Amino acid sequence: MNIIKVKDRHELDRRVPSMPWYIEKFINYKLPDLSPSSLLEYVRDYEIFLSWLLAEGLSTATAMNQVPLEDLERLHMDSVNNFRMFLATRKAQTNGKTTINRKLSALRSLFHYLSQIAEDDNFYPLLKRNVMAKVEIKRAHKAKDSAAKLEGKLLQEEEIAEFIAYVKEGYEHDVATNKQALYAYELNKVRDTCIVTLILNSGLRVSEVFNLNVDDIDMKLKLVHVYRKGKNDDTFKTPVYFRLDAIQAMTDYLNIRSSRYKPAKKEKALFVAMANGKKEGERMTKRAIQELVIKYAKRFGKPYLSVHKLRHSFATDYYLQNDLYKTQEQLGHASPETTQIYAHLTDRTMSEAIDKRAES
Repeated sequence: MNIIKVKDRHELDRRVPSMPWYIEKFINYKLPDLSPSSLLEYVRDYEIFLSWLLAEGLSTATAMNQVPLEDLERLHMDSVNNFRMFLATRKAQTNGKTTINRKLSALRSLFHYLSQIAEDDNFYPLLKRNVMAKVEIKRAHKAKDSAAKLEGKLLQEEEIAEFIAYVKEGYEHDVATNKQALYAYELNKVRDTCIVTLILNSGLRVSEVFNLNVDDIDMKLKLVHVYRKGKNDDTFKTPVYFRLDAIQAMTDYLNIRSSRYKPAKKEKALFVAMANGKKEGERMTKRAIQELVIKYAKRFGKPYLSVHKLRHSFATDYYLQNDLYKTQEQLGHASPETTQIYAHLTDRTMSEAIDKRAES
């Protein structure tokens, strides 16, 4: 079973009792259709909203789980606009347009359920007035806009091989005078090279890399089996192909995984790490995978790189050699609209390639 989903389901079960009864009813209604991770995000969004209601004096309750439905019915559009402004300006965590739209969408889903689907004992809607139905949520970014933001922040063609080579051996020269950094690098360079090489030759998400087990790898067919984002079926893993270029790095890592990290026999994780004070290697965290990419990227001179930008780098390169729908399938996008970003990125890439050829 997907480890992240299991963890998020436990966290969801822990948080839901602190919600009003009607939100708990909504979460239970959505459980068959949405992943625990998505529902946990909903609950976090509702916590922010309910806390704001209490702080603004817009509720008669003294605690989140006591906020009555009547308080939601009495909300004015001015209050909704004030909440939007609060999200955009709050000191604790200023949110961008995409995040604000997501939080408002979570509220719209709740209000729609309460006013259109859920009923009381007399078959009347639980919520008589739905102010969120008036809220227009515009898509924050089109594919062309997203592509524009990524321009110049991805690895292009030969840079992909150069970055892999840097992780494999170049980084050593840059930390030669730092004994601690050099020791850590020598210990983990085979594993780290494997992780970076796999992402840049498959386009996997960080959650998919994190969830990989040793038996998910099929070296003969050049594929890994992963839990795809958005799919709520824990009984099925999607096969995702990786390029031939990743075979050697995968082989090198599998050859030293057991001897280098000494994982317990029951540890199925593909990528493991030895924590300080521990005698057995354990599954790497998502954060550790993110941080190792950032560490190498900074020294490589591309500080803006992340796991997701490595995924984008692969996708842009892959799209140059394939069509939209093959790229969509490889990346696991639910809609071809998401994949359109690479059409815009490759237009620019091909234009620059033509200019370089003309100059030479």
